[in-house]
Amino acid sequence: MSTLKIGVLREEKSPVDKRVPLTPLICADLIRKYPHIEIFVQPSKVRCYEDSEYTAFGVPLKEDLSDCDILMGVKEVPKDLLLPNKKYFFFSHTIKKQPHNQKLMKTLIEKKIQMIDYETLTDKNHNRIIGFGRFAGIVGAYNGILGYGKKYDLFQLKAANICRDRAEMEDELKRVKLPNIKIALTGGGRVANGAIETLSALRIRKVTPDEFLMASFREPVYCQLNPRDYVERKGDHNFDLQDFFKHPEHFESLFAKYAKATDIYISAHYWDPRAPKMFELSDMKAPDFHLSVIADITCDINGSVPTTIRASSIDKPFYGYNIKEDKEDLPFNKDTVCIMAVDNLPCELPRDASDDFGKDLMERVLPSIILADSDKIIERATICSNGKLMPEFEYLSDYAY
Repeated sequence: MSTLKIGVLREEKSPVDKRVPLTPLICADLIRKYPHIEIFVQPSKVRCYEDSEYTAFGVPLKEDLSDCDILMGVKEVPKDLLLPNKKYFFFSHTIKKQPHNQKLMKTLIEKKIQMIDYETLTDKNHNRIIGFGRFAGIVGAYNGILGYGKKYDLFQLKAANICRDRAEMEDELKRVKLPNIKIALTGGGRVANGAIETLSALRIRKVTPDEFLMASFREPVYCQLNPRDYVERKGDHNFDLQDFFKHPEHFESLFAKYAKATDIYISAHYWDPRAPKMFELSDMKAPDFHLSVIADITCDINGSVPTTIRASSIDKPFYGYNIKEDKEDLPFNKDTVCIMAVDNLPCELPRDASDDFGKDLMERVLPSIILADSDKIIERATICSNGKLMPEFEYLSDYAY
């Protein structure tokens, strides 16, 4: 079996991302498991794992990766740095025809690159098999709790990005003492499951949607809302999940009743722009509108959560929404809703997020590269190769050529 060379790219996009696709330990495990592969790492001063951590595990540093067969990064590779005729893995942010990456897409075609986007890696049922969503949920829920504590001067938590790792972040949670508040969570995927991990670390009890609405508690509780709970079909007030997926525009929101009971709302669901918003800005003027903190992990600007009027940053994760004046305001005023809308949450815990991502990459994706693509995972995920779009992605023709 011929030698396969894999190169781990230095992140070059600004602002620079600290995450990595393969951690030092995972590199070492791969080399041990597959003796015919070699892994090289471009030196970096900002990576969450230092160069010395790679060399300590026997992974060599190498500036020039032009002799590697496969090149792996996290964020988009600047088009001038793309090497022709190579196989690349990174988040390209092109499959929705994102305008800011059209030149990147054209360059991938021109340089005859085989582009495999992590976002397009799926199983045979077309379910995504890899992503950073779990850690978006873990950190997003933490930020929601942090914001609530700060707004009501209950406790002070260290920001997640200042913590060395998740273990230190969870140590911070031990200082949290919440009153008998109610937390609503929308979503059922890996983002929502990540948020539940944080709520579970706080030992917050889960209750049913009906209990959430009808009962009073002496402790903090949360409920997880699925589409059945927060939308209904217009006219007949029924619900069918497949119909909702196909025709979300035929449905209307039921979230207003939860907004009357909820203190912290964590948005972790996928939103189709055709679907109704969770609530309208006008709903917030009702005297019984109760939301105090919104952790919008999905961060669709002017999307399902209308108070998400812009993304916030890791350094400044919160802003306020002034209900009376319908405008942005200070985040921790008692008469504003505190909004957390950071759009790169996994970057707050880059070491843990990278480790989680790398394990999925090693177990669920790399065997299809290193051995054989028997389940056609790589074939399905390839956006373009040899100067052409793959059939599945020909809808990008007017964007790519």
